[in-house]
Amino acid sequence: MLLGGKRVGIVGLGSIGGEIVKRLESFGCAIAYNSRRKKPSVPFPWYKTVYDLAINSDVLIVCCALIEETRHIVNKDVMVALEKEGVIINVGRALINDKELVQFLVRGELGGAGLDVFENEPDVPEELFSLNNIMLSPHCAVATPECFDALEEFITANLKAFFSSKPLQSVVEFE
Repeated sequence: MLLGGKRVGIVGLGSIGGEIVKRLESFGCAIAYNSRRKKPSVPFPWYKTVYDLAINSDVLIVCCALIEETRHIVNKDVMVALEKEGVIINVGRALINDKELVQFLVRGELGGAGLDVFENEPDVPEELFSLNNIMLSPHCAVATPECFDALEEFITANLKAFFSSKPLQSVVEFE
């Protein structure tokens, strides 16, 4: 499958989704997205449901945050909507029902998949290793020198802010 000119749907247009968009634009892809709400500053079509996004996509890239509402957000209905030529790229844990995805791929009811994470890591469904319409990659993009440098800067800035009674760069609230 050539990427140029394809209709690409992005589930989750946060920081990772935004970085993916930058790369896809150079290939001339028609981009659309699904997020909890429409983003006024984003020029791409927004779909309220992942199902509606899938109907209008050749490729579905799943990169939203895992919260209770997004667990298995890509299910058999979404896979049916992508049709036999559709491709799913997943970079978020537990967003896809792995068992249903494996069944669709094995039966040839989905064109392919690129998977960076799996629901029960490090366990990868055995059936995937024999398929030729799938790309599996280890979820290790964070393990780069640049990422560790950025993490060190981030932690240091938060510690300095905390001990100076200033606002933190990030706040985690426990319910």
